[in-house]
Amino acid sequence: MNIAILTFEGFNELDSFIALGILNRMKGKGWNVQITCPSDSVTSMNGVKIQAQQPLEFANNADVVLVGSGVYTRDIAKDSHILDRLKLDPSKQLVCAQCSGALLLSVLGVLNGLPACTDLTTKPWVIESGVEVLNQPFFAKGNIATAGGCMSSQYLATWIIAKLAGNKSAESAIHYVAPVGEKDSAVSHSMSIVTPYIEALDAA
Repeated sequence: MNIAILTFEGFNELDSFIALGILNRMKGKGWNVQITCPSDSVTSMNGVKIQAQQPLEFANNADVVLVGSGVYTRDIAKDSHILDRLKLDPSKQLVCAQCSGALLLSVLGVLNGLPACTDLTTKPWVIESGVEVLNQPFFAKGNIATAGGCMSSQYLATWIIAKLAGNKSAESAIHYVAPVGEKDSAVSHSMSIVTPYIEALDAA
């Protein structure tokens, strides 16, 4: 199971690293979670420089693609040199976006009429691109999911694990990272956010 977390210059650490940490709870089951970048290295919005684990093209054949956000997403959305390297296919992949990543899914034509969740700063730009923005932390339909707000990245990770490995695996992953004394409530809350969308897909 190859998972690409798209991470661009000016990225938000919470968006990429929270999902990375939770999804890597599945490493023992063969999940290969990779920070995937358009260049050899990228620097976060707070000055943290990291090395790419994979080039951007890794996303095109990955089983799961999670598009992270950052302070330069609006510029990236206009950069054909980056966008032309991406060939995402939600009929064959799970494609997710965190916060301003929804803008990239919009300009790439992935959303295809679906509403999306995003952060409050990016909201007007996503609306301008022709997408309805929902006032909620998470939304999914079929193989496409979006989340709004940095801490909602846990919902994307929960949804991915639940869809591909089942609810028990998702619950275990969230239980591990949740605060002590709040583990049961954290698991219950995260599952309550994503489960309706998984059930809706299964019933279709």
